[in-house]
Amino acid sequence: MNKNRTSSLAIVAALSVALLSGCEPPSLSGLLSSESNGAAENGQSAGEGTQPTTVEQKNEETARPQRASLAETIKDVDGVPTVTNETDLSVVVNKQRALPADYIPPDLVEPNVPFPFDEKVEKRLLRAEAAQALEELFAKAKTEGIELYAVSGYRSYKTQRSLYETYVRTQGAEHAAAYSAVPGKSEHQTGLAMDVSGYDASTRLEESFSETPEGIWLAANCADFGFVIRYLKGKEDTTGYAYEPWHLRYVGKEMAKEIMADGLTLEDYFSQAAIAHK
Repeated sequence: MNKNRTSSLAIVAALSVALLSGCEPPSLSGLLSSESNGAAENGQSAGEGTQPTTVEQKNEETARPQRASLAETIKDVDGVPTVTNETDLSVVVNKQRALPADYIPPDLVEPNVPFPFDEKVEKRLLRAEAAQALEELFAKAKTEGIELYAVSGYRSYKTQRSLYETYVRTQGAEHAAAYSAVPGKSEHQTGLAMDVSGYDASTRLEESFSETPEGIWLAANCADFGFVIRYLKGKEDTTGYAYEPWHLRYVGKEMAKEIMADGLTLEDYFSQAAIAHK
């Protein structure tokens, strides 16, 4: 007799006996489980030799989208290494990777958050997705007694050039190289970066901000809203810039959580991804 038919008859028989005796019938899943276990003991699998793909495995496979490597997103433009994915939320801009000089983010808006100034200037702006995330971050901070201010967001190529030249003139070339980007190589031009501060103006854009309640809260919670502390302490050789606990960069929640959990920079993240992909 066919083994599948024998198993089916056995299940029907078991249910019939239980019902006639007034007992609670055994669950069908339990009977099927027993059948599967018996098959396994005889060297057979319930899937007839195939390994079923679990929901967890499927989620894991789709959770990490393939991202283009740093080498795949750069080209030479008049002798300047220039990014080709300037509108990507994960774009990497640093001293070796410039934005196109004429790049202006396509969706700049002003987030509804407090600023420590009243002027309606470009540094109030962020790209739309980053602006919404900043609003949510500030709102969450407020519910926990943390008062944050947005200090400086988008900067055009022209503005960055003026700022860098001022740094060089007033602070010297070495200081300018550590804290300011040459035109075209500033994250602020992406529209995805915002410098923030707490209530105490004396720690504004100062390393001491990291020791304030606002700075501590920000480092612990920014990833939940898609932001990272872009320029980490001890990573100066990687980022090219001094530690800036006030500089937030939007990359999206998934990437932000991975980066902040592992203490990575954006450069580290893409380097690891490239190694894993090989």
